Amino acid sequence: MSYIMPVLNEEAHIKDAVLSILGQEYDGPKEVVLALGPSTDDTNRIVAEMEAQEPRLRSVISPTGRTPAGLNLALQASKHPVIVRVDAHTELEPHYTSRAVETLRRTGAADVGGLMDAQGKTVFQRAVAAAYISPLGLGGAAYHSGAPEGPAESAYLGVFRREAFDAVGHFEETLWRGQDWDMCLRLRQAGYDVWFDPELKVTYWPRASFGKLVRQFYAAGIWRAELANRHKEGKSVRHFLPPLLVAGLAAGAAGGVLSAAGVTRRSPAWLKYPTAAAALVPVLYGAGVAYASCSMDGDLGKPERVRLLAVLPGIHISWGLGYLRGRLFGAAGTVDTSRRKS
Repeated sequence: MSYIMPVLNEEAHIKDAVLSILGQEYDGPKEVVLALGPSTDDTNRIVAEMEAQEPRLRSVISPTGRTPAGLNLALQASKHPVIVRVDAHTELEPHYTSRAVETLRRTGAADVGGLMDAQGKTVFQRAVAAAYISPLGLGGAAYHSGAPEGPAESAYLGVFRREAFDAVGHFEETLWRGQDWDMCLRLRQAGYDVWFDPELKVTYWPRASFGKLVRQFYAAGIWRAELANRHKEGKSVRHFLPPLLVAGLAAGAAGGVLSAAGVTRRSPAWLKYPTAAAALVPVLYGAGVAYASCSMDGDLGKPERVRLLAVLPGIHISWGLGYLRGRLFGAAGTVDTSRRKS
Protein backbone atom coordinates (compact mmCIF):
# COMPACT_ATOMS: atom_id res chain seq x y z
CA MET A 1 0.00 0.00 0.00
CA SER A 2 1.48 3.34 -1.08
CA TYR A 3 0.18 6.55 0.47
CA ILE A 4 1.07 9.72 -1.44
CA MET A 5 0.73 13.21 0.00
CA PRO A 6 1.68 16.68 -1.29
CA VAL A 7 2.78 18.93 1.58
CA LEU A 8 3.19 22.70 1.84
CA ASN A 9 3.11 24.77 5.04
CA GLU A 10 1.31 22.18 7.15
CA GLU A 11 3.16 22.36 10.48
CA ALA A 12 -0.13 22.29 12.39
CA HIS A 13 -1.42 19.11 10.74
CA ILE A 14 1.35 17.04 9.16
CA LYS A 15 2.28 14.94 12.18
CA ASP A 16 -1.29 13.87 12.94
CA ALA A 17 -1.93 13.19 9.25
CA VAL A 18 1.09 10.87 8.99
CA LEU A 19 0.34 9.13 12.28
CA SER A 20 -3.20 8.40 11.11
CA ILE A 21 -1.70 6.62 8.08
CA LEU A 22 0.86 4.64 10.04
CA GLY A 23 -1.87 3.61 12.48
CA GLN A 24 -4.09 2.04 9.80
CA GLU A 25 -5.62 -1.34 10.70
CA TYR A 26 -4.17 -3.04 7.64
CA ASP A 27 -1.79 -5.99 7.74
CA GLY A 28 -0.15 -5.54 4.34
CA PRO A 29 3.08 -3.65 3.70
CA LYS A 30 2.78 0.12 3.55
CA GLU A 31 4.88 3.13 2.62
CA VAL A 32 4.20 6.84 2.96
CA VAL A 33 5.72 9.11 0.34
CA LEU A 34 5.53 12.84 1.02
CA ALA A 35 6.18 15.40 -1.71
CA LEU A 36 7.68 18.33 0.20
CA GLY A 37 7.08 21.76 -1.28
CA PRO A 38 9.04 24.91 -0.38
CA SER A 39 7.39 25.42 3.00
CA THR A 40 8.17 28.56 4.96
CA ASP A 41 7.11 27.13 8.32
CA ASP A 42 8.43 24.15 10.31
CA THR A 43 6.79 21.48 8.14
CA ASN A 44 9.96 20.09 6.59
CA ARG A 45 11.79 19.97 9.93
CA ILE A 46 8.91 18.02 11.48
CA VAL A 47 8.93 15.61 8.53
CA ALA A 48 12.72 15.12 8.79
CA GLU A 49 12.39 14.20 12.46
CA MET A 50 9.62 11.70 11.70
CA GLU A 51 11.60 10.17 8.81
CA ALA A 52 14.55 9.55 11.11
CA GLN A 53 12.34 7.42 13.37
CA GLU A 54 10.04 5.73 10.84
CA PRO A 55 11.46 3.57 8.00
CA ARG A 56 8.08 3.42 6.21
CA LEU A 57 8.10 7.19 5.75
CA ARG A 58 10.16 8.94 3.08
CA SER A 59 9.98 12.16 1.13
CA VAL A 60 10.75 13.62 -2.27
CA ILE A 61 11.31 17.27 -3.11
CA SER A 62 8.52 19.06 -4.96
CA PRO A 63 10.13 22.31 -6.16
CA THR A 64 6.90 24.12 -7.09
CA GLY A 65 4.83 22.90 -4.15
CA ARG A 66 1.82 22.57 -6.44
CA THR A 67 -0.54 19.73 -5.63
CA PRO A 68 -0.62 17.80 -8.95
CA ALA A 69 3.15 18.03 -9.42
CA GLY A 70 3.70 16.77 -5.87
CA LEU A 71 1.25 13.93 -6.37
CA ASN A 72 3.03 12.82 -9.53
CA LEU A 73 6.46 12.97 -7.91
CA ALA A 74 5.25 10.91 -4.94
CA LEU A 75 3.47 8.49 -7.27
CA GLN A 76 6.62 7.93 -9.31
CA ALA A 77 8.59 7.26 -6.13
CA SER A 78 6.07 4.74 -4.79
CA LYS A 79 6.06 1.01 -5.48
CA HIS A 80 2.89 -0.78 -4.31
CA PRO A 81 -0.10 -1.73 -6.55
CA VAL A 82 -2.67 0.29 -4.57
CA ILE A 83 -2.25 4.07 -4.24
CA VAL A 84 -3.94 6.05 -1.48
CA ARG A 85 -4.06 9.79 -2.11
CA VAL A 86 -3.95 11.71 1.18
CA ASP A 87 -3.80 15.38 2.16
CA ALA A 88 -1.97 16.92 5.08
CA HIS A 89 -5.21 18.58 6.23
CA THR A 90 -6.78 15.16 6.74
CA GLU A 91 -6.70 12.19 9.10
CA LEU A 92 -7.79 8.69 8.06
CA GLU A 93 -10.19 6.62 10.15
CA PRO A 94 -8.35 3.46 11.39
CA HIS A 95 -10.28 1.07 9.12
CA TYR A 96 -10.03 3.32 6.03
CA THR A 97 -7.41 1.27 4.16
CA SER A 98 -8.87 -2.15 4.83
CA ARG A 99 -12.36 -0.98 3.84
CA ALA A 100 -11.05 0.71 0.68
CA VAL A 101 -9.18 -2.41 -0.43
CA GLU A 102 -12.28 -4.53 0.20
CA THR A 103 -14.39 -2.10 -1.84
CA LEU A 104 -11.86 -2.10 -4.70
CA ARG A 105 -12.01 -5.90 -4.82
CA ARG A 106 -15.77 -6.11 -4.43
CA THR A 107 -16.66 -3.53 -7.08
CA GLY A 108 -13.77 -3.80 -9.54
CA ALA A 109 -13.57 0.01 -9.54
CA ALA A 110 -10.36 1.83 -10.39
CA ASP A 111 -10.88 4.52 -7.74
CA VAL A 112 -12.93 4.59 -4.55
CA GLY A 113 -13.57 7.44 -2.19
CA GLY A 114 -15.78 8.31 0.74
CA LEU A 115 -16.94 11.12 2.99
CA MET A 116 -15.03 14.28 3.79
CA ASP A 117 -15.83 14.50 7.49
CA ALA A 118 -15.11 18.16 8.20
CA GLN A 119 -14.28 18.88 11.85
CA GLY A 120 -13.18 21.93 13.80
CA LYS A 121 -10.89 22.60 16.74
CA THR A 122 -11.97 26.23 17.12
CA VAL A 123 -15.36 27.93 17.03
CA PHE A 124 -14.63 29.31 13.56
CA GLN A 125 -13.47 25.94 12.21
CA ARG A 126 -16.58 24.23 13.60
CA ALA A 127 -18.74 26.78 11.81
CA VAL A 128 -16.88 26.15 8.55
CA ALA A 129 -17.16 22.39 9.07
CA ALA A 130 -20.93 22.72 9.44
CA ALA A 131 -21.06 24.65 6.17
CA TYR A 132 -18.98 21.98 4.44
CA ILE A 133 -21.38 19.15 5.20
CA SER A 134 -24.60 21.08 4.61
CA PRO A 135 -26.34 21.49 1.24
CA LEU A 136 -26.82 25.12 2.30
CA GLY A 137 -23.04 25.53 2.41
CA LEU A 138 -21.25 23.67 -0.37
CA GLY A 139 -24.27 22.53 -2.30
CA GLY A 140 -24.71 18.89 -1.37
CA ALA A 141 -21.99 16.97 -3.23
CA ALA A 142 -22.08 13.28 -2.23
CA TYR A 143 -18.71 13.30 -0.47
CA HIS A 144 -19.78 16.28 1.66
CA SER A 145 -23.31 15.39 2.70
CA GLY A 146 -23.50 11.69 1.91
CA ALA A 147 -25.28 9.45 -0.61
CA PRO A 148 -25.92 5.72 -1.11
CA GLU A 149 -22.98 3.60 -2.18
CA GLY A 150 -22.48 3.36 -5.92
CA PRO A 151 -20.80 4.77 -9.04
CA ALA A 152 -19.83 8.43 -8.76
CA GLU A 153 -18.65 11.29 -10.91
CA SER A 154 -15.68 11.95 -8.66
CA ALA A 155 -14.14 10.70 -5.42
CA TYR A 156 -12.73 12.64 -2.50
CA LEU A 157 -8.96 11.99 -2.36
CA GLY A 158 -9.29 8.46 -3.75
CA VAL A 159 -7.81 4.99 -3.41
CA PHE A 160 -6.56 3.87 -6.84
CA ARG A 161 -5.33 0.80 -8.64
CA ARG A 162 -1.88 1.62 -10.01
CA GLU A 163 -2.86 -0.02 -13.29
CA ALA A 164 -5.43 2.76 -13.76
CA PHE A 165 -2.67 5.40 -13.68
CA ASP A 166 -0.70 3.32 -16.17
CA ALA A 167 -3.74 3.35 -18.46
CA VAL A 168 -4.79 7.03 -18.35
CA GLY A 169 -1.66 8.84 -17.19
CA HIS A 170 -0.84 10.77 -14.06
CA PHE A 171 -2.43 13.91 -12.58
CA GLU A 172 -2.76 16.87 -14.96
CA GLU A 173 -0.12 19.32 -13.75
CA THR A 174 -1.65 22.36 -15.48
CA LEU A 175 -4.66 22.01 -13.16
CA TRP A 176 -3.38 23.41 -9.88
CA ARG A 177 -6.81 22.75 -8.39
CA GLY A 178 -9.44 20.25 -9.52
CA GLN A 179 -6.92 17.66 -10.70
CA ASP A 180 -8.82 14.94 -8.79
CA TRP A 181 -12.01 15.60 -10.75
CA ASP A 182 -10.06 15.62 -14.01
CA MET A 183 -8.45 12.28 -13.12
CA CYS A 184 -11.85 10.75 -12.36
CA LEU A 185 -13.22 12.02 -15.67
CA ARG A 186 -10.36 10.40 -17.59
CA LEU A 187 -10.87 7.15 -15.71
CA ARG A 188 -14.57 7.11 -16.55
CA GLN A 189 -13.88 7.98 -20.19
CA ALA A 190 -11.49 5.02 -20.32
CA GLY A 191 -14.23 2.68 -19.13
CA TYR A 192 -13.27 2.44 -15.45
CA ASP A 193 -15.65 2.89 -12.52
CA VAL A 194 -15.23 5.57 -9.86
CA TRP A 195 -17.00 4.45 -6.69
CA PHE A 196 -18.45 6.26 -3.67
CA ASP A 197 -18.47 4.31 -0.41
CA PRO A 198 -19.99 6.21 2.55
CA GLU A 199 -18.28 3.81 4.97
CA LEU A 200 -14.98 5.43 4.04
CA LYS A 201 -14.52 8.51 6.16
CA VAL A 202 -11.68 11.05 6.23
CA THR A 203 -11.41 13.74 8.89
CA TYR A 204 -10.76 17.10 7.25
CA TRP A 205 -9.63 20.26 9.04
CA PRO A 206 -10.91 23.43 7.30
CA ARG A 207 -9.02 26.71 7.04
CA ALA A 208 -8.74 28.36 10.43
CA SER A 209 -9.38 32.02 9.53
CA PHE A 210 -11.91 33.95 7.47
CA GLY A 211 -9.23 35.41 5.20
CA LYS A 212 -7.81 31.99 4.34
CA LEU A 213 -11.28 30.58 3.81
CA VAL A 214 -12.19 33.31 1.33
CA ARG A 215 -8.90 32.97 -0.55
CA GLN A 216 -9.34 29.19 -0.71
CA PHE A 217 -12.84 29.39 -2.19
CA TYR A 218 -11.99 32.20 -4.58
CA ALA A 219 -9.23 30.01 -6.04
CA ALA A 220 -11.55 26.99 -5.99
CA GLY A 221 -14.15 28.90 -8.01
CA ILE A 222 -11.57 29.97 -10.58
CA TRP A 223 -10.28 26.44 -11.07
CA ARG A 224 -13.80 24.97 -11.21
CA ALA A 225 -14.48 27.42 -14.03
CA GLU A 226 -11.26 26.34 -15.72
CA LEU A 227 -12.52 22.76 -15.64
CA ALA A 228 -15.81 23.94 -17.13
CA ASN A 229 -13.88 25.75 -19.88
CA ARG A 230 -11.89 22.60 -20.70
CA HIS A 231 -14.60 19.95 -20.42
CA LYS A 232 -18.23 19.70 -21.49
CA GLU A 233 -18.86 17.13 -18.78
CA GLY A 234 -19.38 17.72 -15.09
CA LYS A 235 -21.36 20.96 -15.14
CA SER A 236 -23.97 21.01 -12.38
CA VAL A 237 -26.77 23.42 -11.51
CA ARG A 238 -25.11 24.02 -8.15
CA HIS A 239 -22.01 25.39 -9.92
CA PHE A 240 -24.07 28.21 -11.44
CA LEU A 241 -25.86 29.28 -8.26
CA PRO A 242 -22.97 31.21 -6.63
CA PRO A 243 -22.16 33.29 -9.76
CA LEU A 244 -25.88 33.98 -10.21
CA LEU A 245 -25.97 35.06 -6.58
CA VAL A 246 -23.05 37.43 -7.14
CA ALA A 247 -24.78 38.92 -10.17
CA GLY A 248 -28.03 39.26 -8.23
CA LEU A 249 -26.33 40.94 -5.28
CA ALA A 250 -24.56 43.37 -7.60
CA ALA A 251 -27.82 44.19 -9.39
CA GLY A 252 -29.56 44.51 -6.05
CA ALA A 253 -26.96 46.91 -4.70
CA ALA A 254 -27.22 49.02 -7.84
CA GLY A 255 -31.01 48.96 -7.64
CA GLY A 256 -30.91 50.01 -4.02
CA VAL A 257 -28.65 52.96 -4.78
CA LEU A 258 -30.85 54.09 -7.66
CA SER A 259 -34.00 53.77 -5.57
CA ALA A 260 -32.48 55.65 -2.65
CA ALA A 261 -31.38 58.43 -4.98
CA GLY A 262 -34.88 58.72 -6.36
CA VAL A 263 -33.77 57.99 -9.90
CA THR A 264 -36.36 55.24 -10.44
CA ARG A 265 -39.30 57.48 -9.49
CA ARG A 266 -39.18 59.12 -12.90
CA SER A 267 -38.34 55.88 -14.75
CA PRO A 268 -40.77 53.96 -16.94
CA ALA A 269 -42.43 50.87 -15.46
CA TRP A 270 -40.23 48.46 -17.44
CA LEU A 271 -37.21 49.82 -15.55
CA LYS A 272 -38.76 50.81 -12.23
CA TYR A 273 -40.20 47.43 -11.23
CA PRO A 274 -37.19 45.24 -12.18
CA THR A 275 -34.94 47.68 -10.32
CA ALA A 276 -37.14 47.44 -7.23
CA ALA A 277 -37.18 43.64 -7.49
CA ALA A 278 -33.40 43.51 -7.83
CA ALA A 279 -33.04 45.62 -4.70
CA LEU A 280 -34.77 42.82 -2.77
CA VAL A 281 -32.08 40.23 -3.65
CA PRO A 282 -29.59 41.25 -0.91
CA VAL A 283 -32.43 41.37 1.63
CA LEU A 284 -33.72 37.93 0.68
CA TYR A 285 -30.22 36.47 0.64
CA GLY A 286 -29.46 37.93 4.05
CA ALA A 287 -32.67 36.42 5.39
CA GLY A 288 -31.73 33.08 3.84
CA VAL A 289 -28.30 33.14 5.45
CA ALA A 290 -29.85 33.96 8.82
CA TYR A 291 -32.32 31.09 8.45
CA ALA A 292 -29.58 28.67 7.40
CA SER A 293 -27.39 29.68 10.33
CA CYS A 294 -30.22 29.08 12.79
CA SER A 295 -31.56 25.86 11.28
CA MET A 296 -28.41 24.06 10.13
CA ASP A 297 -28.07 20.56 11.55
CA GLY A 298 -25.27 19.64 13.90
CA ASP A 299 -24.15 20.11 17.48
CA LEU A 300 -23.64 23.85 17.07
CA GLY A 301 -23.71 26.44 19.78
CA LYS A 302 -24.58 30.10 19.48
CA PRO A 303 -20.94 31.15 18.75
CA GLU A 304 -20.74 28.78 15.76
CA ARG A 305 -24.12 29.90 14.41
CA VAL A 306 -23.14 33.56 14.70
CA ARG A 307 -19.99 32.89 12.69
CA LEU A 308 -22.01 31.10 10.04
CA LEU A 309 -23.51 34.51 9.24
CA ALA A 310 -20.09 35.40 7.81
CA VAL A 311 -18.89 31.93 6.78
CA LEU A 312 -21.77 31.17 4.41
CA PRO A 313 -21.55 34.45 2.42
CA GLY A 314 -17.76 34.13 2.49
CA ILE A 315 -17.96 30.73 0.80
CA HIS A 316 -20.77 31.58 -1.63
CA ILE A 317 -19.58 35.00 -2.79
CA SER A 318 -15.86 34.24 -3.03
CA TRP A 319 -16.54 31.04 -4.99
CA GLY A 320 -19.00 32.85 -7.25
CA LEU A 321 -16.59 35.70 -7.94
CA GLY A 322 -13.84 33.20 -8.67
CA TYR A 323 -16.06 31.22 -11.02
CA LEU A 324 -17.03 34.35 -12.98
CA ARG A 325 -13.41 35.37 -13.32
CA GLY A 326 -12.39 31.86 -14.34
CA ARG A 327 -15.06 31.59 -17.04
CA LEU A 328 -14.12 34.98 -18.45
CA PHE A 329 -10.34 34.83 -18.23
CA GLY A 330 -9.37 31.25 -17.38
CA ALA A 331 -7.30 30.21 -14.37
CA ALA A 332 -4.12 31.87 -15.71
CA GLY A 333 -1.89 30.26 -13.08
CA THR A 334 -4.08 31.25 -10.11
CA VAL A 335 -2.45 30.20 -6.84
CA ASP A 336 -4.42 29.19 -3.75
CA THR A 337 -2.78 31.64 -1.35
CA SER A 338 -4.67 30.18 1.63
CA ARG A 339 -1.89 27.59 1.88
CA ARG A 340 0.72 30.23 2.63
CA LYS A 341 1.89 30.65 6.18
CA SER A 342 0.83 34.28 6.56
